[in-house]
Amino acid sequence: MGSGSQSQRERSDAELLGAHVAGDRHAFAELFRRHHRTLYRLARLTSRSPEDAEDALQDAMLSAHRGAASFRFDAAVHSWLHRIVVNACLDRLRRAKARPTVPLELVGDVHWVADRTSEVEAGLAVQRALMRLPVEQRTAVVAVDMQGYSIADTARLLGVAEGTVKSRCARGRARLAVLLGHLNTTADQR
Repeated sequence: MGSGSQSQRERSDAELLGAHVAGDRHAFAELFRRHHRTLYRLARLTSRSPEDAEDALQDAMLSAHRGAASFRFDAAVHSWLHRIVVNACLDRLRRAKARPTVPLELVGDVHWVADRTSEVEAGLAVQRALMRLPVEQRTAVVAVDMQGYSIADTARLLGVAEGTVKSRCARGRARLAVLLGHLNTTADQR
């Protein structure tokens, strides 16, 4: 009966990562399943399109899978995974900058259902405005304002000083206020 206690309690992220490194073929899949939704949301907010987010997440998970043995357990496993996802997204954005393309959703006329038009337009405006921010500002704003990370956690996640995160957020928010100022005017007219 004693052997069942390990299988009945859920293993921690650190235990799953350690088991993966030790050769447990199912441990990393469980770790990925546990964090998939949050990691995808982070990738989506940092990427240009859902497809880029999926590709970045796949790149990140392959990198984490291969590099698991180098994890030093000096941070939480989920923070390590988030950092890998952010880095994968930034790598993809840098590569995309070298060969710019137009996302399919911006090509041609888009016809929306009338009752949700303003909501959808506002969401698209925010997404477009985020994409106009420099990558460093966008990742800081997304982490702090959209993902709810603290300044300290964001600094660790991005590998920069807390003051750098604060200044990137302030500059990003100021730029977003300019880019999205028309939304306040539209709301005031109703």
